[in-house]
Amino acid sequence: MRRWWLRFAQAVTVGLAVAALVIALLPADWFASPPGVVTVKEAPALPAEAKPAAAPATLSFQGAARTAMPSVVNIYTAKLVRSPLLDDPVLRRFFGEAAPAPERVTSLGSGVIASPEGYVLTNNHVVEAADEIAVVLPGARTVAARVVGTDPETDLAVLKIAAPDLAPIAFADSDRLQVGDAVLAIGNPFGVGQTVTFGIVSATGRTGLGINTFENFIQTDAAINPGNSGGALVDTAGRLIGINTAIFSETGGSLGIGFAIPANLARQVMEQIVTRGGVVRGWLGIDVADLTPALAARLGLKDTAGVLAAGVQRGGPAERAGLRPGDVLLRFEGEPLSSAADALNRIAALAPGRTATLTVRRDGKEFPLEITVGKRPRLRAPTPGE
Repeated sequence: MRRWWLRFAQAVTVGLAVAALVIALLPADWFASPPGVVTVKEAPALPAEAKPAAAPATLSFQGAARTAMPSVVNIYTAKLVRSPLLDDPVLRRFFGEAAPAPERVTSLGSGVIASPEGYVLTNNHVVEAADEIAVVLPGARTVAARVVGTDPETDLAVLKIAAPDLAPIAFADSDRLQVGDAVLAIGNPFGVGQTVTFGIVSATGRTGLGINTFENFIQTDAAINPGNSGGALVDTAGRLIGINTAIFSETGGSLGIGFAIPANLARQVMEQIVTRGGVVRGWLGIDVADLTPALAARLGLKDTAGVLAAGVQRGGPAERAGLRPGDVLLRFEGEPLSSAADALNRIAALAPGRTATLTVRRDGKEFPLEITVGKRPRLRAPTPGE
């Protein structure tokens, strides 16, 4: 038995020696991990002072919403609509006392408390031709409102309410707004109640939309729906940067293209309505048009610099100064004119009675014209209070 144990030990020893020799003769990469296999090792524990910080809190704009929401109100209007048939004396005599009563039509919108005195900014189209206006404050307080004045050319209106403990909104400098800035739209869409939506500034200085006479819109993708008109567009600090006014839509709902009137313009219009009873703008009595390449070629012009005086009102300031239809307006007060909208806005910003210099090109020659700025006529008769 002992002999067999010795032979087994010798065999094991020889086997181990042969195995060691074989391993030594194999290539070094024979025992590497096969392709596509990743060896994962657990990272050593970090000391307490080196551990990563806790994950940041969820992104939220509740502070901005909480700041701005008390300043945004719901506006309900009503007006009595008569059938035009009742204006016919024959039909009115036929119906007699059985003539149908005027129909009461209601609509809704939003507004922004702009001062502790109770002035409320909204859109003109929200309150236009309304017989009754009610403002619903946060907390469901309902108060009557009167129209202080309107400005149809910017689609703005100022209302006045009498209520205690109002929360006027803070205004931001809308001229500093940049594409990509985060914004919140607050209003009463479809009458469901006060709602906040989130988006960014998609563009600034939008013109040529055919919505208002004077256009300088902020474009946003924050959802704006019917009932949001007149509501607030605010920044992430809850400050007013615009009055929500219109949407581009083929369905009637939000498609992510909404437009707001810049807060700076809204404040200027409000201040003039409150202090002067209406907005006073400069006027030259000209119709201007953009110079497209096709139009410039048809007129025999070498380039598209400036804007075209498409029409000159007889007896207006421009005609009295010598401007003619077909003249090209190159510069206004020494600054180049980039578009018809640019010319209209800059003329309107001048105080009536002052003298302005217009650089004109006619028959290939440039010359200055000194024009005394007039007062822009109103589009329609003033509303009560204007």
